[in-house]
Amino acid sequence: MSERTYRPEGIADEFTQGTRGGESEAGAAPSGTPRAPRIGWRGMLRWVWRQLTSMRVALMLLMLLAVAAVPGSILPQRSQDPAAVVEYLGEHPTTGEWLDRFGFFEVYSSPWFSAIYLLLFVSLVGCIVPRTVAHARAVRHRPPRTPARFARFPARATGTTSATPQEVTDAVAAHLRGRRRWLPTFRVDTGTEEAREARGKLPARPAAVTVAAERGYLRETGNLLFHLALLGLVVAVGVGQMLHYRGQAIITEGRGFANAVVDYDTFESGAWFQPESLVPFSMTLDSFTSEFATDTVAFAQSRDFTAAVTVTEPDGSTSAETIKVNHPLVIDGSKVYLQGNGYAPDITVRDAEGEVAFSGRVPFLPEDQVYTSRGVVKVPDVSPGLDQVGLIGYFLPTAVIEADGSARSVFPLPEDPLLILEVYRGDLGLDDGVPQNVYRLDTANLTPSVDDDGERVQLLLEPGDTVELPDGLGTVSLGEDVPRFVALDLRHDPSLGWVLAFALTALVGLTGSLFLPRRRVWVRSWTHDGVTHVEVAGLARGDDLGLQPEVDRTLAAVPDLTAGPADPGSGSDPGAGSGAAPTHDPERG
Repeated sequence: MSERTYRPEGIADEFTQGTRGGESEAGAAPSGTPRAPRIGWRGMLRWVWRQLTSMRVALMLLMLLAVAAVPGSILPQRSQDPAAVVEYLGEHPTTGEWLDRFGFFEVYSSPWFSAIYLLLFVSLVGCIVPRTVAHARAVRHRPPRTPARFARFPARATGTTSATPQEVTDAVAAHLRGRRRWLPTFRVDTGTEEAREARGKLPARPAAVTVAAERGYLRETGNLLFHLALLGLVVAVGVGQMLHYRGQAIITEGRGFANAVVDYDTFESGAWFQPESLVPFSMTLDSFTSEFATDTVAFAQSRDFTAAVTVTEPDGSTSAETIKVNHPLVIDGSKVYLQGNGYAPDITVRDAEGEVAFSGRVPFLPEDQVYTSRGVVKVPDVSPGLDQVGLIGYFLPTAVIEADGSARSVFPLPEDPLLILEVYRGDLGLDDGVPQNVYRLDTANLTPSVDDDGERVQLLLEPGDTVELPDGLGTVSLGEDVPRFVALDLRHDPSLGWVLAFALTALVGLTGSLFLPRRRVWVRSWTHDGVTHVEVAGLARGDDLGLQPEVDRTLAAVPDLTAGPADPGSGSDPGAGSGAAPTHDPERG
């Protein structure tokens, strides 16, 4: 069995000498054997912090946050639709229970989503702050000093001129700084070099004047700006989710609503929202007009929707406003959108005792382009001993009766309206105290009204008609006018402006970090035999096809540039070429 000794690369052999296993006869490690120090709890915390604040982890957390948000768009959320959550739990009792335990019905307020969000925030802060401090220090530093040899750089050019070295330096420095004093192209530093004696591979050279220039700090500035904007975006979105609110309301012509939580049909808000923060304005729908195409090419296609409203401010002042699709009304920082519209026929139902059991406008929701609208009427039992009545049917704005007795709508405007209803009786569940969807009638436990042939009874009503309900349930009447309704969506998110600003800032920063080049250019000029020799070298971070043209332009800025070989004592590559036309490295093509 052979013995093996671990010898780390770069470690002298005497540090790896020792007995088998690296232990002495007494069981202790020999003094010459290297031993890794214990990291300790402080070192472990430092290691965890460095990993958390690395850009790699920040990108992983950002991707993880996007993945964690997916369940919130797939599964119903309690803050948006609690009824849908209850329905999902009823249809999937086992799966739904486990999903509820892990907060999948409240994704954006769950502990695990908040943890990812906070870790991303800490990671971005820990990553950006040290880099910003280091960048601020680097910006104040002078450009790196001029190297001794230019031959090793990928971009070079040489030439001669009749101008003095100082004139060369002034001209080149002015060219590199650019025309804008407030935003120079290069940061430029000039200096001098003493005469050099020959040593090693470096030949002797007279005293020289140098120019050191560097550009590209805005590249790192753009990178930091992008990450700072990303951090601001994370904060803005988080604050917006905490403070936002959104309410939907359906109002009919001549009616209105107040900006209060109880007046909205549905309302959702962030965790930090306070109901008393709502501005107490009110709004009344004065009229609603719609236009539809009548030509054969685009028949019944919508052309325009306009809701004329009157807004009453908290101080009692009123103003007439209009709301159109994609043209919301802005009130106290909130936007009111026109989300939908339809018809709300005025229906009155009297029971068998002649008492008014239901009276009001019922919104019928459009289901197609010609506004074939479906609606539900739930009639409570107002007289003792009578069943509750449910009416379900369709409203046809422009009805056409076919030969087989069926009816359909042929145009969205109410030119020949017709209301078709089916009748159910039984327990509608109105007395159970459980919230119900007003646009849905559960007929599982209801009895439909049928005729002598066993077919379900259908009631046809035109505006102004009153018909008897089957089975002696009473009467139903349709009003003379057919009011319109609109669905309004009010949204308030104080972070939207900040989100837009940070998004644009991030785009600007990303553009700068991707397209601004990072370059260094050095120029050395000296006089030999009455001629000023100039050599230029450039270096870029990464591949940069514009580096050699930059060097060429720098040499072209030298006044009175003439052809001539560079002085052998310059330390340049003898095969680098000479003359006013800059030369290139043969290996670079």
